[in-house]
This record gives sequence, C-alpha cells and structure tokens, in this order.
Amino acid sequence: MTRYFIQRPIAVIMFFIALIGLSVLAWLNRPVSLLPDIDVPEMAIRVDYANASPEAIENNILKPMRESLATMQGLSDLQSTASNENGLLRLRFNYGQRMDLAFVEVNEKIDRLTDQFPADMSRPRVIRVNYTDIPIAKVQLIPTDAANMIESSRLAENVIKKRIEQIEGISLVDLNGTVDEQIKIIPDLKALQRTGLELEAISQAIQSANQELGGVEVKDGQYQYYMRMAGRLNNAEDIASIPVRINEDKYIPIRQLAEVKTAEEKVSGFHFFNQNRGIVMNIHKQPQAVMTDLMPEIEKSIKQFKKDYPTLDIAITQDQSIFLKAGINNLQGSLLFGGLFAFGVLFLFMGSFRLPVIMGISLPLSLILSFLFFEIFGLSINIISLSGLALGLGMLIDNAIIVLENISRKRMEGLNLIDSCVAGVAEVQGALISSVLTTLAVFVPLIFLSGVSGVLFFDQAVSVGIILTVSLGVSFVLLPLLYRLFFKNKKDFKKEDSRFFKSIIQGFEKSHHWSFRNKRLSFFMILLILPMGIWSFWNMEQKGLPKITRTDAVVKINWNEPIDVIENANRSQELLDNLNKQLEFSETDAGIPQYLLSLENAELQESLIYLQFQSDNAKAEQLTFLQNQVKKSYQKASFEMENAKNAFDMLFASEEPYFRVQWQDPNLKNANPESVKPALENFPCDNFQAGPSLEEESSMILTIKQKELLHYGISPEQIINQLERVLGNYKISELKQFAIITPVVLETDEKAFADLLKTAKVKNNEGKSYALGNFVDYDWGNRLKKITADVSGTYFSVNLEQETVQKNPEKLTEEINQWASDNSLIQKISGRYFTEQENLKELAFILLISVVLLYFILSAQFESFWQPLIVIFTLPFGIMGAMIVLWLGGSSINIMSAIGMVVMLGIMVNDAILKVDTMNRNLKALEKRDKESVYEAIFSAGKIRLKPILMTSITSLLALSPVLLSGGLGAELQKPLVLAVMGGLTIGTFTALYFVPLVYFQVRRFLGV
Repeated sequence: MTRYFIQRPIAVIMFFIALIGLSVLAWLNRPVSLLPDIDVPEMAIRVDYANASPEAIENNILKPMRESLATMQGLSDLQSTASNENGLLRLRFNYGQRMDLAFVEVNEKIDRLTDQFPADMSRPRVIRVNYTDIPIAKVQLIPTDAANMIESSRLAENVIKKRIEQIEGISLVDLNGTVDEQIKIIPDLKALQRTGLELEAISQAIQSANQELGGVEVKDGQYQYYMRMAGRLNNAEDIASIPVRINEDKYIPIRQLAEVKTAEEKVSGFHFFNQNRGIVMNIHKQPQAVMTDLMPEIEKSIKQFKKDYPTLDIAITQDQSIFLKAGINNLQGSLLFGGLFAFGVLFLFMGSFRLPVIMGISLPLSLILSFLFFEIFGLSINIISLSGLALGLGMLIDNAIIVLENISRKRMEGLNLIDSCVAGVAEVQGALISSVLTTLAVFVPLIFLSGVSGVLFFDQAVSVGIILTVSLGVSFVLLPLLYRLFFKNKKDFKKEDSRFFKSIIQGFEKSHHWSFRNKRLSFFMILLILPMGIWSFWNMEQKGLPKITRTDAVVKINWNEPIDVIENANRSQELLDNLNKQLEFSETDAGIPQYLLSLENAELQESLIYLQFQSDNAKAEQLTFLQNQVKKSYQKASFEMENAKNAFDMLFASEEPYFRVQWQDPNLKNANPESVKPALENFPCDNFQAGPSLEEESSMILTIKQKELLHYGISPEQIINQLERVLGNYKISELKQFAIITPVVLETDEKAFADLLKTAKVKNNEGKSYALGNFVDYDWGNRLKKITADVSGTYFSVNLEQETVQKNPEKLTEEINQWASDNSLIQKISGRYFTEQENLKELAFILLISVVLLYFILSAQFESFWQPLIVIFTLPFGIMGAMIVLWLGGSSINIMSAIGMVVMLGIMVNDAILKVDTMNRNLKALEKRDKESVYEAIFSAGKIRLKPILMTSITSLLALSPVLLSGGLGAELQKPLVLAVMGGLTIGTFTALYFVPLVYFQVRRFLGV
C-alpha cells in the first residue's frame, strides 16, 4: 500500500490538498466555546414573592410544586429552600434524560398550579442549568449623575441591551441594578386628622380619577370609533391636583393632604461598580457562537456606546474568553515549540536539514486535518477538546520521528529510496498501530464515567483519538512520499550516524553491558523508584484543580441582622472605603439580584462582592484586613471568601457539602430554634456546621386583639388592609403611557413602628376612628431563617468537614444512626463523601478495563501471552516517576496532573512496544537461540531503537519545558500536567532502555522460550 502511494505523488498531493480545503471549511464552521455543550440534567425554579415569609413561600408555593414534580420520570433528587421574599427549588435528573422534554413538562406542571398560587405573585421562573451559561463578560453601566438611575435603566433595558443582543452569537443580556419609576403618595397623617379623613379617601380619589372605559364603541353613520376617557392621569402633578371630598360642599386637593412625587421604586437589591451605583449586564453567548469573535464585536459596540451616551461610564469586566485564549495559546505554543525542538533534535541525531522540514510540514497538516473529523463527530472547539489536541501532539511527533528515523536507517542499510520508504513504514506499522490503540484503550473507557466527568472525557477522548488516527494516516501515507520527494535528487546519502549520536551510542553500549552484568543491582535501582513514588504521593496535597495565582476574589457577607437593603449597601460600601489603592476595581451585589439566570437563594441582608487586586500578595493582605474589619464592626456577620469562579470551578466544584446529616422530626409542630436545639445537644460530633435550615434571624410577631375587634365592631380585614397601607408600599393604581406603566403607591413616612400604630386610624361600622395600635400587639423573637425540604418534606441539617469525617467514617455513620434512633428522628446522610467514594470505585473499575484492553491489544500484536505483561509492568514506574517529579516541583495531585499521567502512559507504552517488537524481530532471524545469541539480539534491538526512543523523549521534554519557565493562567494550569509527563517520561525512557530488556531476557530464560 505504501509503495502504491509513493509511486503516485500527484494524486496523493491533490488528495491531501482537497482534504485541507475541507478541513479549513470545517474549522471555520466549528463553534468556538469555553466549554463543551453539555446537557446538564439539572433544573431550577425561582420564586419571587415580595414581603412573603419563608413559611408562606414554603406552604403556599414550594410544597405544592414539590408534590406535583415528584412524579416526574427520571427525577433523582429534589431540594427546595424558602427564605424571605424568594424560594429556590432544584431538580436533578438521571444522566441521559431528555432535558428539553423535562423542561416542557416542568412548565406544564407549574401552569396547572397557577390558580393555587397567590394572585399578587409573579409566575415562577424555570431555569435550565447549563455550564455554557457562564457569562462571557460583564458590562458595567455607571451614570455620571447618580440621580439619573431611572433614565439610565430605561436606556439600558430598551436600547443598549437590545443592541448587544443584536450581535450575532449573543443569546441573552441579563441585567441587574435597574430601577423603574413610580409615583409615591406620602400622606400627612396630621392633615388627614385635621380634616377628619382616612387613608382610604386618598386611595379612592385616585382610583376614581383613573377610571378607564373598556371596549366601548361608538358608531357615526358608516364610521366606528373606540371611546376613551378624557383627562386621564399622566403624571404626579395630575395626581396632586385630584380633589378629595371633605363634606358635601368642601373639597381639598391631594397635594394638601399628602406629598406626591416621582421617585424610584422600592428595590430589593443594588449593584455597585467601584462603589458607584450602577447597572451590570451579564452577556451570554449562543452554544454555536465563536467566543473569540464575539468579544471584539462587543468591545466595538461598547466603544460606540461611549460616544453615543456620554452620561454613562461603561466598562467591560470579568472577560471569560481569557480561558479559551489560554487554551488556544497553549496549543499554539505546543505546536511551535514542538516543531522547533523536533527540528533541532532531528538535526542533531540525523545530521540533515531535510528531515526537520518534512516534520514541519506534517505537524500543522495533521492538526488542520483533525478539524475535518471535528465536523464529522460534531465537536466544538473548546478548552476540553483543545487539551485533547495538545495531548495528542506529543504522540503525533513521536509517530513522525519513528517513521522518518526508520526510513533513514533502511537507507543506511543500503536499500534504494523507494524500498527504504516501503520497508521503513512496514517495519513499524504494526507497532505504531498498537501504540495508538493502547493509548485509546486508556482514554476511551473514561467516557463511561458517570456524571459530567464522562461527558467531558468524551470530548477529550474523541479529540485524542482523532489526532492520533490522523497522525497514523499522515505517517503512513504522506511522510514516506515527502521523504521520497525531498531525497530523490540527493545522490550522496550519508550512511553513518552523526557524531553527536555516535557519542551517545558508545555510552549506551557500556551502560547496557553493565546492567546485564549486574542484574540484581540494576533491578534494585529501578525498583527503588516505587517506594520513592509512594512516599511522594502520601506527602502531596490532593485537590480538584492546581493552585493558580489569582488576583481576584469573591467575598460573601451576611450581616445576620434584620436590616433593609439600603443599610446593607451602606455597610458594604463603608468596608470597601477602607481598602487601599492596591484594589483595581470592585463589583458589589447587595441584596437580591435581578438576574434571570441566577440560581442563588440570596437575601436582603447579604452582599456579594467581587474584588480585583493588583497582585496576589495584595489580595491576601487586603482580604485579611477586610475580614478583621467585619469581625470588629459587625460581630453577628458571617464572612466567606473564595476565588472568583471560572469555567473550571463551575465544572469541577460542587455546592454539595462534603458530609450532610439531615433529619425530620415527626413530633415537631413549630419550626423554631428552641424546638430544634434539644436534638443537637447530644449530636455525636461537636465539629459541625449548622445547615441553612438552622440559621436564625430576628423577627416581629404581630398579634391581632380579637376581643377588641368584636367590641368596637371592626373586622380583621380592616386591620390587615390598614397595616399594609401604613407599613408597606400599598399600590393604589397605575398610569399607562404607551409601553410605560408607572405604579402609584401609598407610602407612609419612616417613623418608628410604635408611632405609626398610634398615628394611623381605623374606622368601625359607625364611622368612628380609633388608633390602630389599640387592636394590635407585637413582640420580638427569633425564628428560623430558611426552610429546606426534599421529596419527603421539610428537614433540618448539619454539615461536617472533610477532616472530621475521614478519621473514621464508618464509626461516625453508626453513631449518627444511633443518635437518630434515640431521638425518634428520621435521618438521611448524603454529601460529596459518598459521591467521591462511588466515583473512585467506578474509576478503579474503568482503569481495570483499560488495562485488560491494553493486554488484549498487545497480545494480538506480539502473539504472546507473557510479553504484554512486560509493557504493562512498566506503567507503575512511570506513575511513580510522575509522583516524584510532582513532589519535587511543589505541585499536587489534581485533575491536570492526572491527565498528564494518562498522556505519559501513552508515550511510555509506545517506547516499550517498539522495543519489544524489535527484539521479537531480531530473535526470529536467529538460527540458534543460546544465551549469547539472545543477548546479542536484545542488545542489537536496543541500539536500533535507541535513536527513536531518545529523539521522541527529548523532543517531548524540550517541547514541554517552556511551560515551566513561563507564567500566567495557562502556564499555571498546565504546569502539573507538564511535571507529570516529564517525570513519567524520564523514568519511562530508562525503563524502555534497560528494564524492558532485562525483564525480557529473564522471563525468556525462566519460560525456556
């Protein structure tokens, strides 16, 4: 087959040109995303109900929804949390569930429950959880005049938002911090008292003046008209002029009874940028959009907005495309340095400029051809698939080096050009195919991992498989053809090795003879790697992601006091005032945000602050200072800080506690702190954190005096209505002008609660007025801040940290079960601990399958049952070598280092397979197989494969080394991977050169073959 392609160069070249054209089209068509488009089997339902308590939201809204949704097919878990003014219900389904159909079903069930929900509550929002919903950037809009928030909000919602959404590839612009206009009626209670009027008089006057005819038609001959009321209310001045009747002959305008003004509506949250109140836009992209193309378009639009709207200061923050750019830069760096070092190594070992040029053509060509298969398999260009390509590049270089070196060796043996190309490919063809299959045998089973890990490994495994398969095609078809074309006019082919390699082979010959003369010492030196690697493993930290130098952080402060959102914002800004100039900028969301896609169960007393510092040292110093300030000034406040979440955190971090104990008390009627505490007094572990269902807050308990109501002839509804008018924003009516609706609300001035009860009046059936305070008692007390529930109903919970659980998890579980039994509780234990245990068992089983597949493939290649074991036994040495270098490099066991080990094992296997294959070929050529002849065959194989093994190893090591010397996000993410590959590859090279021949020789002697 190789001879056929070599003898038809024009046809092959045209074929590859056609493939390149198709690949370029596929590359231009492929979506570029931060992450793969993962159909995450999760959904959330947000409930927003102003002025509602957790009990009201739980009983009236969340409980009916849970009962209705619990019967859904494929539902694996259902959790809800009710807090002040909002609630959140999260649904988790089994992987493989059709989430588009589940989304429709959830909405249908909510629509059926609409009649049971409170009439003044907006419809619950159903949100599909998707990791691609991470905003690609945030746009900050800060009015230059703080008084222009209403106009700025309208501009943001009606103009800027729509113009950004018109950019091709943008799916949604999610806003927070906007505010609407409303007309406030602030009654003068003393003026009302002097005129003998009640609050209802103002409300009734406005409602009467704002009447509207509904659907009245008037015919005038052949014409038909729709009638509308003249003199509709249009603004605050119109309302202030409305007359209120005092008696039969006297009227007084509302302006004499109340202050009427246009103002901002009452909000439940604020957004600040650099301590200036403003609006933030979260920009979300469509799954098929190219992120790297979107950001320049967004920046271009922002530049135009700055010119068009000088009343706004506009800035872009938290640009997530930097992670994708880091992945692309890493791939480009791997390709560039891999090519340069491959060029240098080939020249040193082969002494020719032509071979490095062939390599320089084949590498980018293989990469371009890979994108054609991306199109076929429907893969997007994202961080995961790019990492697969980057991992495959090292193996691609190895295949090319092995083929080129073997062709050159055949020419040195005296074959003509075409026969050298054919024989050189044929000799290593089986070994290279086996090495690719063994690499895939390690990667492909990982896609069967459950959860998001399996979905992510699919992209990586397929991309590795693609580039390795393409590299085989290029190595077997294009490389020999290029070799013939480059060397066909070269008559004086150099038939000896370069001086550099001659010096290396002399050292190898001496060391190889020494290792066979001192077999026991050689085995001891190699086996010493195993305990050193195990020791390194136990002395390294284990974490999900490598340590990354981050100059940003997120601080979450809950004041744990019944303050309003204005006080919350003031406290947050005062804290930021104390930070020094090392803070580049800050973003603050105080209270409950307006984001449509928000999955946070936020509170009015909570602030989320994003901080960007100038350096990592400044970050550590300022966060410590900020935490001390909070502890000093606000003893009740809770303070949490963490790195700002990026794409990797969203993928691998989990909000689920490490170990959660939840229980239900069948005898518990009143969910208050005092009724829950007795069960916790004898909890078997002291080091626990109270779950959200055990958090307390101060509250006012209001009691209506029923006897007084009966005595004075006043109904409870009158008391409740009057309390709503006096204490809250009571909506009277609304003004409509085209698409703008302005609510008219009644708002009392901010007095102490006791004074309001004395001042406000309520009338009985006879028209007599009495102070509202005569019919109401109030007291202060604590109540539970949140109500958590699952399918079985409401529950309480505590969380345990990893250090507490890992001491003796089995004993702790038994003690918790006994505690629940002693207190007559229904308990359930869950958390990441159990998930991780299941994942480890699953991973161990899948790796076992990988080793079995590896053995089957090698058995078929070598036609032997014992030779594959030699290759497999080299793998632990590579892993231990990776552990040692990771420990020496100050790294940890994490996702990236684990991926590096998988890559390293693929490269190690290649070297060992080539060595065993060559030893087998040499032994087949022997007429007699005595001890000396077998040794000579093994030694000859070592010399034959020394050059490709060293070239592939040195090229890979040199190509990876720049990552260790560079900085930045991309380098820090790749450093553990690089250390793992370099450590394993270094040990793997020595095992291929010395351990494999020793074991091969000894096993043959033991088996007598």
